[in-house]
Amino acid sequence: MSTLLIKNAALAATFDDSMRRIENCDIFVRDNRIAAIGQKLDIKEADKTIDASGMLVMPGMVNCHHHLYQTLTRNIPRVQEAELFPWLVNLYEIWAALTPEALYWSTLTGLGELLLTGCTTSTDHFYLFPDHCPDNLFDQQIKAAKKIGIRFQPTRGSMSRGKDQGGLPPTRVVQKEDKILEDCERVIKAYHDPDPLAMIKIALAPCSPFSVTADLLKNTAEMARKYKVRCHTHLAETQDEDAYCLNVYGKRPYDLMESVGWTGDDIWFAHCVYLNEDEIKRAAETGTGISHCPASNMRLGSGIAPIPSMVDHNCAVGLGVDGSASNDASDMLGEVRQCMLLHRLRSGVDSMPAERALTLATRGGARVLGYKELGKLEVGAGADIIGISLKKLGYAGALSDPVAAVVFCGDSHIVDFSVVNGQQVVKDGKLCLMDEMEIFEEANRWSNYMLEAAKKATGVDMCSKEGPGFEAPRPSKEKKA
Repeated sequence: MSTLLIKNAALAATFDDSMRRIENCDIFVRDNRIAAIGQKLDIKEADKTIDASGMLVMPGMVNCHHHLYQTLTRNIPRVQEAELFPWLVNLYEIWAALTPEALYWSTLTGLGELLLTGCTTSTDHFYLFPDHCPDNLFDQQIKAAKKIGIRFQPTRGSMSRGKDQGGLPPTRVVQKEDKILEDCERVIKAYHDPDPLAMIKIALAPCSPFSVTADLLKNTAEMARKYKVRCHTHLAETQDEDAYCLNVYGKRPYDLMESVGWTGDDIWFAHCVYLNEDEIKRAAETGTGISHCPASNMRLGSGIAPIPSMVDHNCAVGLGVDGSASNDASDMLGEVRQCMLLHRLRSGVDSMPAERALTLATRGGARVLGYKELGKLEVGAGADIIGISLKKLGYAGALSDPVAAVVFCGDSHIVDFSVVNGQQVVKDGKLCLMDEMEIFEEANRWSNYMLEAAKKATGVDMCSKEGPGFEAPRPSKEKKA
C-alpha cells in the first residue's frame, strides 16, 4: 500500500458538493484514493511528499472529447480557414496515410499536453482505420496511455459510409460494419475494466450521423449495453449537419439519435451547437451527456453551443479540447478559459463565471464519462490532483480570488504537479514518465511522413493554399453499407 502527502497548499478548491475552499490544506492519499483532507493533518510518515506551498490545489480535469491522432496535422495551411465539411475532406487525404507508429506518437503528444495543462482523465474518439493498417491499430492508444500515466477511456470509433455511399471520407479509411462490430467486441473484452477508478475503460463511438448508417448506430448501442460500456459520437455540430440529416434521414440530428436508441446516461455527444430548447430538455430528462468544445467550434466557425441553458436544465455537460487539428492545442486549462469567455458574448457576462467553467471541466466531465468518484477532492474520491503555483508574474495582483485567477490570468497553462491514481506524473511542470523531446521529435517525424505520403498519393500539397483542393460530396439517401 503506497501513501502520498500533499502538504501546505495555499488553497485547495475541492469542487465537492459544498464547493469548499480550504486554506493551508494538506491532502493524504492512500493507494489511489484520498484518505484525508484538511488543515494540519497529523500524518507522521508518507512514502512520498509533495510540498504545495504557494499553490492552488484542485481536482484533475476531465477531457470529454478528442482526436489524438490529429496532433500530427495541426496548423495545416490548406485548411486554416476552412469550415467543417471541406476541412474534413481535405484532411482525410492526409489521415489516410496514418500508421501504427504515427498513432502511438500522436497519442503521446496529445496526452502529454493534456497532463501538462491540468487534465488527468481523457477520452479519445478514434474512428480512422486505413485499409493498409493492421487490425489491432486501436491498441496503440492503450499502449501510449499506459506509458504516460493518464487515466484513459478511449472510444473504438468507426466510419462505414465512404464517398461511394454518400459520406465524406475516402473509401480506403472506412470499414465494413461486421468488421467494425467484431473489433469493438474484441477491444472491450481485451481492455475494458469496470472498476470505478479503472485506469483503462472502453467506449464505442461511430463517428457521426454522416459517416455511418442508422443500422450501425443501433447495433453499436446494443453491443455497448450488452457489455455495460458507454457510447459517444458527434452531434449537431454545424448547420451543414442539420441539412445532411434532414436530407438523408428526414430527421434533425437529435431526433435521429433518439430513433436509434442513442439517449440515456450511458451516451454522450460532442458539440450540440444546434440543439433547440426542446432537445435540451429531452437530453436533461434522459441524462444524455454533452461535451462542449468551445475552441474547435470557434476555430471552424461552427457556432456557439447553448451551454448556459444546458447547465440551467441540469444536463450532464463537460468540456473537450476536441481534435488537435480543429483546436490546434490539447490545452485543458486553456479550454476552460475559452468556455468562460465565449458564453459572455451571447448570454451575458454573468452566464459563465470562472468557477462554473472549472466545474464543467472537473465534476461535469467526470459525470459525462461516468466517473462518480472523480472531479472532486474529498475523502474516498479518486486521487487525481493537480497543483498550480500562484507565485508567478502572471498572477501578480490577482490573488483576491486564486481559483478564478487561474482562468482569468496567468502567463502559462502548465501545471506544476499532477497526480493520477495516486502516482505523480507531472513534476515541476514536466512529464515524469516520458521524455518530452523524444515525443516532440517522433511526432514531427511522423507528421512529415504523412504529409509527404498524402502529396504523393493525391498530387496536392496540403502545406500550400495554392491550387484546387477536395470538395465535399453532396449527401445522398442512405444506402446499406
